[in-house]
Amino acid sequence: VGEKNALVIHIVDIFDFEGSLISGLQRFVGNNPVILAVNKCDLLPKVTNWNKLRNWMQQRCKEEGLRTAEIVLCSAKRNQGFDRLLEAVTELRGGRDVYVVGATNVGKSTLINRLISDYSDLEQELTTSRYPGTTLDTVKIPLDDGHYIIDTPGIVYPWRYSELVERQDLDAVMPANPLKPAVYQLNEGQTLFFGGLGRFDFVQGPHQSFTCFISGTLKIHRTKLERADSLYADHRGEMLSPPGSDRMDKLPPWQRHEFRINKGSRSDLYISGLGWIKVNGTEGAVVAIHVPRGVKVLTRPSMI
Repeated sequence: VGEKNALVIHIVDIFDFEGSLISGLQRFVGNNPVILAVNKCDLLPKVTNWNKLRNWMQQRCKEEGLRTAEIVLCSAKRNQGFDRLLEAVTELRGGRDVYVVGATNVGKSTLINRLISDYSDLEQELTTSRYPGTTLDTVKIPLDDGHYIIDTPGIVYPWRYSELVERQDLDAVMPANPLKPAVYQLNEGQTLFFGGLGRFDFVQGPHQSFTCFISGTLKIHRTKLERADSLYADHRGEMLSPPGSDRMDKLPPWQRHEFRINKGSRSDLYISGLGWIKVNGTEGAVVAIHVPRGVKVLTRPSMI
């Protein structure tokens, strides 16, 4: 793309922001302008401060070395934000081709279908699917002015839960409805299980609250840290599910990641494709996340 004169739309998933952001994209796009289209914003609570969120994203992109000409918050599902996106495309395109890039399952096809209906006479629509990797080849869609929308194949990132779990468990992992943040008041030495897919340990620190932003269909179980290993061994695939016992062993073995949250920092513990846990206290804490080996886990400044 960097060698061509084009406009690039990079679509990311708000629920899996770091997991769906293409690191190193700037190297490939060169000096071409990039619109960051942040999809699935309908999942966030209605009280979200959208300006603050946009600034947060700008900062995250800057840290990744990505320059954005525009950040547009949208929801393909609810048809929100598309008017602004189309305005941005019109402002920045300047009679050039439009390349649409993104990871699998971030809503690329839905967005392109909207572009087709506004910029092209084409009757057909692209295939859209809830399952990763449905758009397989580069698709060139002719525009009315002789240029093209180029839909590139979705990039498969193995560190996302959407690439790890079986299809029947995807619905539990990927929220279809707005997130209902679950607040837990925890003492040190307590653990939360997210079905059988992940675990959060509050290892050390004063009593404080943690807010879980995960799919509402995934059950959270609280227990004592000292009992967590035996609970998992006895109930994995049953009480602690998904995945079910027949699919549990298809996931890589769990790996423990420990983090020290500094005093005064407003932090999220982010798990790619599963959601994030906001640390509400400011007194500091030592926490641990257990997830299948290879899943991306990190701390970041609080998104919300």
